[in-house]
Amino acid sequence: MKKRADEHERPLRVFVLDCEALSLAVRGDRKMIAWLDLAARGEAEVVTSPMTLVEAYDGRTTEQRWDWILSRLTVADIGKDEARQARRLLADAELHGHKYAIDAVLAVIARRQKGQVTVFTSDVDDLERLVPDSIVVKKV
Repeated sequence: MKKRADEHERPLRVFVLDCEALSLAVRGDRKMIAWLDLAARGEAEVVTSPMTLVEAYDGRTTEQRWDWILSRLTVADIGKDEARQARRLLADAELHGHKYAIDAVLAVIARRQKGQVTVFTSDVDDLERLVPDSIVVKKV
């Protein structure tokens, strides 16, 4: 991640991508590519989970395209502690099951970021239940 000269004046922007947001980027969606370009210029960081990479995989996409997208984002390390946190988030939101599992992990990832955090998702209602109001949830 590149440091900006004015980073003390402006908090870092962090974009957390769910499966649909990542899929849009891989397919070349202009809006998602614009967000990734901010990261390439050092103006933001783009983060996702390892599970999101697996969920977003589409056999029609070339390895070169995946490599290009992956070069512009960070894949968060996930372990037991993050799994416990995700489980607690689900319990607190009275959610359960595989439908919410990756969303809960993304919420944990979003919560541990510093700066202005935006989660790009197709599941706005679910993610809004799992993150604090300080995190922006944006529909893709």
